[in-house]
Amino acid sequence: MEPRYAPVSLDVERETLALKRIEAELRRVIVGQDYLLDRLLVGLLARGHVLIEGVPGLAKTLAVKTLAQTLAIAFQRIQFTPDLLPADLVGTLIYDQRTGTFQPRTGPIFTNFLLADEINRAPAKVQSALLEAMEERQVTLGDRTHPLPEPFMVLATQNPIEQEGTYPLAEAQVDRFMLKLRLGYPSRAEEAEILDRMLVEREIAVAPVVDAERLLALRRATDGVYLDPKIRGYVLDLVGATRDPRAAGLGEISALVAYGASPRGTLFLARAAKAMALVRGRGYVIPEDVKEVARDVLRHRVIPTYEAEAEEISSDDLVGRLLDRIPVP
Repeated sequence: MEPRYAPVSLDVERETLALKRIEAELRRVIVGQDYLLDRLLVGLLARGHVLIEGVPGLAKTLAVKTLAQTLAIAFQRIQFTPDLLPADLVGTLIYDQRTGTFQPRTGPIFTNFLLADEINRAPAKVQSALLEAMEERQVTLGDRTHPLPEPFMVLATQNPIEQEGTYPLAEAQVDRFMLKLRLGYPSRAEEAEILDRMLVEREIAVAPVVDAERLLALRRATDGVYLDPKIRGYVLDLVGATRDPRAAGLGEISALVAYGASPRGTLFLARAAKAMALVRGRGYVIPEDVKEVARDVLRHRVIPTYEAEAEEISSDDLVGRLLDRIPVP
């Protein structure tokens, strides 16, 4: 039976049609990866940055580049390397001999859509420069502050299996990403289709279907998705349980959680659930929307204890236990 929700002034059919056009263009290039494509759309709609983790060859970079091609907005890709400097990312001041003054020269971060490829290969100073810009949405060069363009979104990739020559992101910095995605291998049928499509190398043209103005309208539509007070309470219960499992009736895992999610996690979980509802073609959030994005929002915010790591219990496992035990409205 369809639940009753308060009406909203939102043309769900029109907004969903725009999302389906984006997805159709993505499907021309990307085989499978439903999980990845859905979450990229969620991040796009919810104004959130996305960190994608997976072994090489899973089309992480290709998916992000293809998504950028469907959007008629500015796009930049930066390959992070150990010798990268903050100025290579945000820009610097250049001395102008004609005027005798320093003039700002902005870096590639001044774009709408930034792909930070292999973010964990750059040193901490570069990572901090990027993550500060992600949070503040502005960059300071000299004594002047320069706002970043709107919309602005960072999608970063990292390889979890190779640690040589890498600089792992600190937990506090990873928290600035709305979603942390973990990709697995494709199924045999999907891999067979990849083989059919890509065995002969050819360029697949992707048409831009949404411009900056339309994207901002989609984001405003996402803000208009209805979030019932009971669903808000469910979000608060989930995040609260990550901080104090015992108070939530989960005393058996209290020794396994070192740190829980911050209020930023609460906000991101609610926004991501609203975006997922719109991706699914609804103008209201249901508990399944919250459950669907909960691991992606919380896996990098729930920090296991050494005891949990010794028992090979991951943050995903802990979030899964919370989802199983916290009552659903």
